[in-house]
Amino acid sequence: MDIPDFGIPPQLARRMSMAEQHEYLRTKLTRRRTLVTAGAVAAGGLLTGCAGSESGPGSGTSGATASASASPSGLAKVPGSAVAPFGRHLAFGADPKTQMRVSWQVPVAVRKPYVRIGTRPDDLGRRIEAEVRDLHTPGVTGVRAALDQYYVHAAVDGLLPGTTYYYGVGHDGFDPASAAHRATIASFRTAPSRPEKFVFTAFGDQGVSKAAAANDHILLRQEPAFHLHAGDICYANVKGRGEESDGYDPAFWDLFLKQNEEVARSVPWMVTTGNHDMEAWYSPEGYGGQLARWSLPDSGFDPRRAPGVYAFTYGNVGFVALDANDVSYEIPANFGYTGGKQTAWLDDRLAALRADSSVDFVVVFFHHCAYSTSSHASDGGVRDEWLPLFAKHQVDLVINGHNHVYERTDAIKDGAVGRRVPIGASTDPTRDGTVYVTAGGGGKELYGFPAGVKESYEGHVRDHDSVDTFEWAKSRASKAETVEWSRVRYRGFSFLKVEAESGTAPRLKVSALAQSGERIDHFEVRRGA
Repeated sequence: MDIPDFGIPPQLARRMSMAEQHEYLRTKLTRRRTLVTAGAVAAGGLLTGCAGSESGPGSGTSGATASASASPSGLAKVPGSAVAPFGRHLAFGADPKTQMRVSWQVPVAVRKPYVRIGTRPDDLGRRIEAEVRDLHTPGVTGVRAALDQYYVHAAVDGLLPGTTYYYGVGHDGFDPASAAHRATIASFRTAPSRPEKFVFTAFGDQGVSKAAAANDHILLRQEPAFHLHAGDICYANVKGRGEESDGYDPAFWDLFLKQNEEVARSVPWMVTTGNHDMEAWYSPEGYGGQLARWSLPDSGFDPRRAPGVYAFTYGNVGFVALDANDVSYEIPANFGYTGGKQTAWLDDRLAALRADSSVDFVVVFFHHCAYSTSSHASDGGVRDEWLPLFAKHQVDLVINGHNHVYERTDAIKDGAVGRRVPIGASTDPTRDGTVYVTAGGGGKELYGFPAGVKESYEGHVRDHDSVDTFEWAKSRASKAETVEWSRVRYRGFSFLKVEAESGTAPRLKVSALAQSGERIDHFEVRRGA
């Protein structure tokens, strides 16, 4: 968890929770009125929580009203025709068959933003009003000048399953259906009404870089129905450990959304929260920035407070996103912030998915690793809090980020190898346990593996009987362990590709692809095989 470089002494920051850092920054900078506009102070502070997933913005404003209160001069001086939307990104609503959330950014405040949508690119007759969620970040200590950002969101409901829709985003003065802007029209496809074969992709730890953009290009070629992003999204906060005051540059979000627009404008980008995604200035939990920038499914777990906690079902697979900052022993700035409610919600949600006869597989994704041997190793908090539930409900696949490598375990049962799963093998979670994948090669600088431990991946298999590594204890001390579950290791930019098949013999065909497109791992998950 990084914080903006607003002058919290490093030794003090180490002892502070995220909520305490938020209060410190707000108290200190509110007194320094030269850093904030009088209008923002009069409005009650600089946005302590923006829009909730699928619900209205936490500031209580929306659309042109929100923009006007944040930057009235922007509305008065810049004509809408001169303001081009950018950074389009999609996400499912609670029901991917009938709901889509369309989000984008504008460089200045606009009037009456909206989405046009239809089943043909030349017929966008349906028009849906959108809301603006604005963020103000003060400029301090030379990192950059104060920055206002405007994120726009439209909830598109009442869609038909299994249907391709075309859409354009606009506002007063900018009509995407006009001849001048028709090139900005994009498309998406809703989930099918009945399970059928589909592909999804996943990685964590992307950031803004040539490698991150290259991963996007290869990913798009796989034609995924959606993408899972397992936290550490943008890296506007650089170090993410809460051990020193680091510079925070919110403009990295502008670069990130521009970088990802080519893929995220058509592929729903389902994010969850990493340690680098806690931004202390905006809200007590550090998620006000994420709430402003993303619209995600509302699955009944307080989306205004925990935007990275939700679930959805696509085809024959149930997906659950979690916020591991809540349970992390390694980086405890938000440890316990839900008071155990997230874990109780997880138990209920997994039980509901297992009781659903249309769901063959359950996939869980979150940031901190349950099992890894790379730099951050394994988080004992994740193991203590959630692994008993994964075993209880026979979760089929767990996807993590945090460690900037690709690493895949054998099937793990009761904390040990339940069944070896070499490259190309098949595993049955009802018998063998759960496979855990670290897919942290999304684009950020890469990590390595313990000294003397070699990479081992498809075409380059080098098995180790055991690997010396560690897990994080509740005391934040590292606890040494020797493990036998590290089956595949690859130090390179990569991502996960999963093909889900239904029918009489449902299966998950899991592959890992290097940035070159070369396959580095594959295995299958079959239940009751």
